Amino acid sequence: MILIKPPTPDVTITKKIDPQESNIYGFTEFHLISREVGGIFMFYNAQDELLFVGKARKLRPRIKKHFEDSVSPIKNHRDEVTKIEVCHVENPVYREIYETFIINEGKAKYNEDKVFFK
Repeated sequence: MILIKPPTPDVTITKKIDPQESNIYGFTEFHLISREVGGIFMFYNAQDELLFVGKARKLRPRIKKHFEDSVSPIKNHRDEVTKIEVCHVENPVYREIYETFIINEGKAKYNEDKVFFK
């Protein structure tokens, strides 16, 4: 058996203001997320339910794309996101493993790929 222990989040940001007043759906602390560091990110709703898990070589631009892109898996559910957790993971193999593990352990609601629990 392989024991996988996901990293502890390095950054957590929460929705602070009305989405209409912010250019990024109510999140004002995007500056806390590094532009240059790779890792995994998790989107949660107000009930702390895991909505989506992703990975990126550069976290901030990738997370912002989910709120701006017309092809994002959460494009119709952006208003549900109230918390974003970010874990810095530089190794791309570890990012892949953690992403798949967290998607399935947390039963991420809007992940379509890498899902084994449906």
